[in-house]
Amino acid sequence: MKSPIKNQLNTVFVPVSDLKQSVKWYCQLLGQEYDEHNIKLPIYNMEINDYTGLLLDAGPIGNKIVIPSPHPLFNFHTDDIRSAYEFVNHNDFKVESEIINYDDLAFFHLKDPDGNIIMVCNG
Repeated sequence: MKSPIKNQLNTVFVPVSDLKQSVKWYCQLLGQEYDEHNIKLPIYNMEINDYTGLLLDAGPIGNKIVIPSPHPLFNFHTDDIRSAYEFVNHNDFKVESEIINYDDLAFFHLKDPDGNIIMVCNG
């Protein structure tokens, strides 16, 4: 039987405790503009590309208790890992690792405002 589920990642949900702070953080990281007046509890949907979205979820009452993941939830792609690393350091993001290099892959980790580990990767 052929599966009716597409081989496509649709939306990544990230639990957040402070929606406005998280929208600001993710928009700054990704170079996106946002209008603070358009941030309405309990969720904020960020367009990432043609298929995948990033949904910041503050829960049904807007004060979700977040238990941060000690492992990367997902990664953001960069074509230039060194420039990305310099950008996050220059803009006071909480960087959790140096650049780690493999054969054809390099990445580093940072923490979002709730302490979730996010990976930036060139592979």
